[in-house]
Amino acid sequence: MSTDTPFSTEGQVTPPEHQVTTQDLTTLPNLATTTGRVAPVRTRRPVYLDMLPPCNAGCPAGENIQEWLRLVTAHQEEKAWRQLTADNPFPAIHGRVCYHPCEVACNRADLDGSVSIHSVERYLGDLAIEKGWKFHRPTLRSGHRVLVIGAGPAGLSAAYHLAMMGHEVEIHDGGDAAGGMMRYGIPEYRLPREVLDAEVDRLVDLGVKIVLHHNVTDLAEEKAQGRFDAVFVAIGAHLSKRVDIPTTDASRMVDAVSFLHQVGSGEKPMIGRRVAVYGGGNTAMDAARVAKRLGAEESIVVYRRTADQMPAHAEEREEAEREGVQMNWLRTITDVGNDLTVEVMELDENGKPHGTGRYEKLEADTVILAVGQEADTGFLHKLPGMRFKDDVVDVNPSTLMTDVPGVFAGGDTVPSERTVTVGTGHGKRAARQIDRWLRRDDSYPAPRKNIAEFNDLNVWYFGDHLRRHQPELDPTQRVNFDEVVGGLDERQAHFEAGRCLSCGNCFECDGCFGSCPEDAIIKLGPGHRYEFDYDKCTGCATCFDQCPVHAIEMVPEETPIESIPGSGNPTPGWAVRPEPNPAVYGPEARTAVTPEN
Repeated sequence: MSTDTPFSTEGQVTPPEHQVTTQDLTTLPNLATTTGRVAPVRTRRPVYLDMLPPCNAGCPAGENIQEWLRLVTAHQEEKAWRQLTADNPFPAIHGRVCYHPCEVACNRADLDGSVSIHSVERYLGDLAIEKGWKFHRPTLRSGHRVLVIGAGPAGLSAAYHLAMMGHEVEIHDGGDAAGGMMRYGIPEYRLPREVLDAEVDRLVDLGVKIVLHHNVTDLAEEKAQGRFDAVFVAIGAHLSKRVDIPTTDASRMVDAVSFLHQVGSGEKPMIGRRVAVYGGGNTAMDAARVAKRLGAEESIVVYRRTADQMPAHAEEREEAEREGVQMNWLRTITDVGNDLTVEVMELDENGKPHGTGRYEKLEADTVILAVGQEADTGFLHKLPGMRFKDDVVDVNPSTLMTDVPGVFAGGDTVPSERTVTVGTGHGKRAARQIDRWLRRDDSYPAPRKNIAEFNDLNVWYFGDHLRRHQPELDPTQRVNFDEVVGGLDERQAHFEAGRCLSCGNCFECDGCFGSCPEDAIIKLGPGHRYEFDYDKCTGCATCFDQCPVHAIEMVPEETPIESIPGSGNPTPGWAVRPEPNPAVYGPEARTAVTPEN
């Protein structure tokens, strides 16, 4: 058999014109002159990371969302609830009324739809009420007394966290019941009062004292008489902004805050058959929907801009329209007589509305004004050194302390977005800062910034699993104050929690362990994750390529591990973390995967 001709068989010779030049694909690299995935001396190495998930980063209350979703997936509901309430004591409330910015940030939105985080949070909150779970009282007392002014979301949140730290907390509020705007501003079809009461009562069981029908008029005197060591001011925006509209019958005009407060107190104001709501925020949407439930045949929102410019959340507007609320865009009310006179507006090149001089008539028995709200901070002007900007108080944005030592403020009292979740986050942050101030601790932990983005992930690992949706009452059935949106059942909640991609944090998929060609990865057992055996590791980065969640990073060999944000070897696993304790806020509490709030 000839061996010197290509592609030949015995008795056959390949013609020269058909001969091809071959290339040896297995040629060894010249290790003296080239670099590649592997070299004679390792130039890079893998490290495990705990990055900040975008959902955690986007949560105004600073919840460790990824962790409690993991615990729900593992069917450890009570542990999940305790992990959640380490940051936010009101999961049943927030699962209903939060506008879930965490879901806007969720990386899964770019895959097949964001995780329905709020619905799983509600599932945990409702389950806790059903099971009667309580907070564990702290065993140590600090000896300090803290006054909280206002029993809304910010005040209640601060009181909870301060109590869990061992401080004696007293809330003073002028209302008939605790809850603030959660009770008197959010209609019952969105937040049933038994849910609100159950989560507030849990704070009373913890030892928080709530004094109602108590308006604070002199803060310095209140602090001195009660022998309080610090104060947190968290009054809500209960005052409606004034608008100058000529009218011949002022009795037909009511502000939205007063209107919703009446309804929240159990009253049924007479509004007639036709109602016009002036404004475009979430309060306007609530007022228009409440008017329909009180019997109004027509509920019309009059707004001077377009739908895209409306400050109300899109889902609030969409739900109002589904219930029959009419939207009258680019209109402004100029006169309230027997009818409403509205001027047609148009937008200039900068998107600002201007009158056109053309007018229309609308029939309305009642006009509800929802053009904004203000905080009643007048009593704070008696404090020397306190600075204000309009109706809100100037505070250090990091510590929330005012210019008066020991007096902190948050929620609607300071410049911020006025939502329940933002207020709850302010309460937590203020509590931590008050605790540090009382202990004469000047340190302030730096927030985590290494967020795991969608492009950091290897999404090929995850299949398509569509989001589960909550049941809703048909719009034709929304004739009373029964809750509109239902909750997920146990199976749905577990499925939805399992859709979490665990962005930036190892969930022990064994991808790195199974792919390493050098057996350089040591499996430490369930909940303990892995560690690298650098004596075997060649730095080939196969583990990095296989990790679906970017929990591994390749770094130059000489890089100190401690200089890499979020790194560790091995990283403490979540299954062996101690039970979360809100009284502890240092590194010993849990792996830091939430921003400082």
